[in-house]
Amino acid sequence: MFLFMNNLYKFLRAGFAAILYLIVLIVWFIPLFILGLLRFFIPLKKWRKLTRRLMESLHAIWLRSNYFLLKWITSIRWEVKGLEQLHYKEWYLLISNHQSWADILILQYIFSGKIPPLKFFLKKELLWTLPIASWACWLLDFPFMHRYSKTKIAKHPELKNKDVEETKKASAKFKNTPTTVANFVEGTRFSQEKHELQASLYQYLLRPKAAGIAFSLAVLGDFFHKILNVTIIYPPDQASLLDLLSGNIKKIIVNVETISITKDWLGDYENDRQFRITFQKKLNELWEQKDQLIKTQLKNF
Repeated sequence: MFLFMNNLYKFLRAGFAAILYLIVLIVWFIPLFILGLLRFFIPLKKWRKLTRRLMESLHAIWLRSNYFLLKWITSIRWEVKGLEQLHYKEWYLLISNHQSWADILILQYIFSGKIPPLKFFLKKELLWTLPIASWACWLLDFPFMHRYSKTKIAKHPELKNKDVEETKKASAKFKNTPTTVANFVEGTRFSQEKHELQASLYQYLLRPKAAGIAFSLAVLGDFFHKILNVTIIYPPDQASLLDLLSGNIKKIIVNVETISITKDWLGDYENDRQFRITFQKKLNELWEQKDQLIKTQLKNF
């Protein structure tokens, strides 16, 4: 009986937290949507710049609201390393492991006020499976990818470079305002089933995909201040959004490694085969270190 009541309490608590997040989202989405419409229908260059700045300000306030909400609804003990010497007015490329939807709230929380608001690479299907939140992201120029399957690309080869062009186009928009381009380079959330299907070389991670960040670096390499290699570590079997919102998670470890963007990070990923091999190798090495870090830090729970 006690276990049932405890689970019911956690479920109700998570539901209440989700409703609060939804209210905050709607409150900030309404003015964002109005500004988006005005920006679209009044095609004056100065007006569009002004509305863009206002929309980015709303984005920052929305994320700050989420920061205080997460602080209020949870009592997490945070162990975060590597936030020193970050600047709000610089461009960053952020890469991270990916386990659940909770990752997004956690990244927004720990970097709140320290770097420009995060803009994630998102799947295009979210535009109809996650309304309002995805529409807000679309209005804010988040890059949306199609993520075609290998089977579909084999049948329609013309689709192969579509995401490449979308990545380049989205990255080019970020030149105007300091931005943190965030990419879950594994391409999907970790699960044991996906891990086995991939025959992943890592114990706690899926294989990293290099193309997205390589193209972002190609377009914005001169703008990016640093690469932020983030590792999020949850208590064993407590990585879900439900765990986060219900207060089930008592401690989270986050490690932020700052990487300088040297010449060997920049090149023609699309046409230079040797650069592709070298770039993927560098990313694989980062993932090996990340996997080892997770293994070590899990002992602290």
